[in-house]
Amino acid sequence: MRLAGWLVSLTLVAGAPVAAQDVPQGLLPDVAAPTAYRIDLTIVPENERFSGHVEIDVDLKKAARSLFLHGRDLNMARAVARVGKRSFAATYTQVDPLGVAKLDFKTALPKGKVTLAFDYDAPFASSAAGLYRVKVADKWYAWTQFQSIDARGAFPSFDEPGHKTPFTVTLTTTPGLLALGNAPEVDTATAGALVKHSFAPTRPLPTYLVAFVVGPMAVAHGSVRPSPQRATPLPLRIVATEPNKDKLAFALENSGPIVTLLERYFGTEFPFPKLDQIASPVMGGAMENAGADIYDDSLLLLDANAPVAQQQLFGMVVAHELAHQWFGDLVTPKWWDDLWLNESFANWMGYRIGNEWRPDLQIGVGALAEAFTAMNTDALAAGRPIHQPIATNAEIDSAFDAVTYGKGGQVVAMIAAYLGDEKFREGVRLHLGRHAYGSATSEDFFAALAEAAEDVRIVSSLKSFVDQQGVPVVRVERKADGLSVSQSRYHLLGSQVPAQTWSIPLCVKLGAQRQCSLLDAPGATIPLTGDGAIMPNAGGTGYYRFSLSGEEWGKLIEAGPSLPAGEALALNDSLWADMRAGNAAPALVVRAAKLMAGNAYSDAATSGGSRLASLRRRGLIGGGALPAYRATLDAIYAPMLEKLGLDLKAGAYRAENPDRRQLRESVVGLLAGEARDNGVRATLVPAARSFLAGHEDALDPAFFDAAFGAYVAEGGQVAAEDLFKRALESEDALSRTAMLDAVAGSGDATVGQWLLGRLAEGPRASEQVRLVRALAYEPETRAMALAWLISHYDRLVSENGIFAAGRFPTIAEAGCSIADADRAEAWLRPKVVQYKRGALELDRTVEQIRSCAALKEARGDEIAAMFD
Repeated sequence: MRLAGWLVSLTLVAGAPVAAQDVPQGLLPDVAAPTAYRIDLTIVPENERFSGHVEIDVDLKKAARSLFLHGRDLNMARAVARVGKRSFAATYTQVDPLGVAKLDFKTALPKGKVTLAFDYDAPFASSAAGLYRVKVADKWYAWTQFQSIDARGAFPSFDEPGHKTPFTVTLTTTPGLLALGNAPEVDTATAGALVKHSFAPTRPLPTYLVAFVVGPMAVAHGSVRPSPQRATPLPLRIVATEPNKDKLAFALENSGPIVTLLERYFGTEFPFPKLDQIASPVMGGAMENAGADIYDDSLLLLDANAPVAQQQLFGMVVAHELAHQWFGDLVTPKWWDDLWLNESFANWMGYRIGNEWRPDLQIGVGALAEAFTAMNTDALAAGRPIHQPIATNAEIDSAFDAVTYGKGGQVVAMIAAYLGDEKFREGVRLHLGRHAYGSATSEDFFAALAEAAEDVRIVSSLKSFVDQQGVPVVRVERKADGLSVSQSRYHLLGSQVPAQTWSIPLCVKLGAQRQCSLLDAPGATIPLTGDGAIMPNAGGTGYYRFSLSGEEWGKLIEAGPSLPAGEALALNDSLWADMRAGNAAPALVVRAAKLMAGNAYSDAATSGGSRLASLRRRGLIGGGALPAYRATLDAIYAPMLEKLGLDLKAGAYRAENPDRRQLRESVVGLLAGEARDNGVRATLVPAARSFLAGHEDALDPAFFDAAFGAYVAEGGQVAAEDLFKRALESEDALSRTAMLDAVAGSGDATVGQWLLGRLAEGPRASEQVRLVRALAYEPETRAMALAWLISHYDRLVSENGIFAAGRFPTIAEAGCSIADADRAEAWLRPKVVQYKRGALELDRTVEQIRSCAALKEARGDEIAAMFD
């Protein structure tokens, strides 16, 4: 276990005792500032440990006999400080489980320039946290993932974002393996039986953006063509494990155009001398390491039959990570409380640039969907603002959530739209130019925007969303003299929240009329009159929800099929939110699901079915209501599939409009999974069998989830065991994940119990978390999944990393009773305290469960009857 590891290191290298209250829990004391790193690592992936020699040039601001820095689970053989020709032996002690360490010297170090030198070894991690290794097929590979505070698990450092220095790296490894870092390789040399790879010094970077990759990689070489901002080609490589050697072409062809679009937006060339786009099988997401972005296999490696959703994710995520090369890497936050600015801006850019890259994929609309999803988290009383003060290391991970990404991205979009694209872009360029290769704060960014806009009021509007948590809800009522609007903070039934107001850029449509204004008071009147349906979030671009009377909801739902995509998403979100707040009648959400199925945008057309499925998973629809529920979904979506047609062969719809392809995939999933349509399942199962028999053309990847789910539903435990075995033998990201998900999401208690008994036998550490989460989503397997989670919690933390541990409490969030809430609190709170991770996530989880219980108590009978 990680905790046991740090206790052992204290025993082996104990220095002067440090009282717990004296250990810095956040920013280190401002005594020493790094100015350069020289990192020499020996990385042989098939070994269980790596070793290193690290030197850090430091500016010591005053004489000191001890220094705090960072290091976690490092077996320190030697630590020394050099001042000129003098050496000062040091005792290295890890004094905190999150990786705070202390150097003690018998003689005080003088003020001025000091070099700290370390020799050590450490274990590889087994998941994407620190320097980790994974066995793919029969070969070992190593990658890094250092954000937020995992660089300290790979080398001693001052692991804070505000410290930006050059890094000079050498990697020694087995002959024949690829070794890469942030900078171009400049030399190789024999080192005994190994090979030493030397890299040019990097441009100034913080520790969390440093990256190393070593292994028998497959590589595709290319370049990004010169652009008006860049006179020479930019070297480009796509890097992946050997089994994925045939899936590099898509990323090689499409990464360059995204770089060019970003250069045009920012008005400057790519900030680093090369770009490696690297795939890892356990990354989960993606990371913007300077010049060496690392992505999950499923995000970067696409073949000719890639589903529309996978193409959309490629565009959005690659644009997001590459935007970070400017906004995050070129200019970095001084501390983690300004992380929101990095991620919110990059999220907005991901959708914007992704949409420019492939307009046919409608990637831009996804930003609205993500923002509406974020509102579910932001609506809770247990929460935080986008811009959150972070005092301790234990609080850092809470900033990586839907509030930062979904809400933050939408707030950036609102302000950009309010200012106008040119003024907002001018402010961005001004900010980057002022702080290039340095660090900056939110206030620096606000100042640049205000200067570009020539209007300081924009800062007040931005701060009203950035500096306070919560979602505004705008109540709109039709009056003789116009539309009466009032704002308050939205909350779920059973939750209590304080009174708040915002400065809301409010855009309302009434029929063909549209009016925008800044709602900065509790209420106002908008002078729009007429008989048409009211759309209180015109375009769907505002970060707020709306509430209407039953009559007005009816009119808007009737207009739903003709609404543009953004407004259709806003309707679905606000209607469901109004129902969960105890206002809109449950019957309205079923009516909306039926009518919105006629909307032209696929997500809007199927959102109603997906939302009803969430009620079923939480147990709000069960027992005697299930047959009518399934019949309702079948009546809505079966006619749609009949019109769309269904050919399961790989590539059958490759030339079709992407959104129509996406609609078919979603409809098939709802019919096979939720409606349990016998005809659809009877079509899917033979295709799944044929695919599993080796005929890969029999089943398009877009239908993997539905087909494998139907295969398990028909074949029970025998089919589940077969899929589980095949998944573990596969290195294809899509099919492996879909097979495992089908087993875990079966809703069969017997299959669930069998799977839990084998989770530790083959799935990777990150897959184990994913699978227990899927089991916990289904009512029939929820209790056993949570019991397994608690009994394996310590091992999961050790194998997945302490960063991942902060998300574990959310595995319980699908519960819907007071008993579920009490159980989550009793079982999970001790673990949260033990690991100093996940307190906010557990608070949110418990509140969600209690709110669901309140909804069930107040409206359970109405929900059960809404399919009659």
